[in-house]
Amino acid sequence: MSDADVTEIAVQTMLVAAKVAAPVLLTALLVGFLISLFQAATQIQEPTLSFVPKVIAVAIALLVTGNWVLSELVTFTQNLFDSLPRLLDRT
Repeated sequence: MSDADVTEIAVQTMLVAAKVAAPVLLTALLVGFLISLFQAATQIQEPTLSFVPKVIAVAIALLVTGNWVLSELVTFTQNLFDSLPRLLDRT
C-alpha cells in the first residue's frame, strides 16, 4: 500500500464523515440561529430555550436522515473492504 493509497482512503473517509454529519450539524446550526434571533428580539435569555429545541430538531433530523446515513456508511465500508485485496497486492 503506497502513500497515495493511504491519502486517497483518508480523503474518502473525511468526505463521507462530512456528508454524514452535515444534516445534523446544519439542523443544529439553523435552529440555534433562529432561537438566538428570537432571544435577541425578545431579550429572553433562558438557556433551556436554546437547548431543548436543538435537541428535538437534531433528533428529528436523525430520524429523517438515519436511513441515508446508514446506507452511506455501509456503502463506504463495503467499498473499502472490496478494495483491500487490490491495495495489499501492490506491496
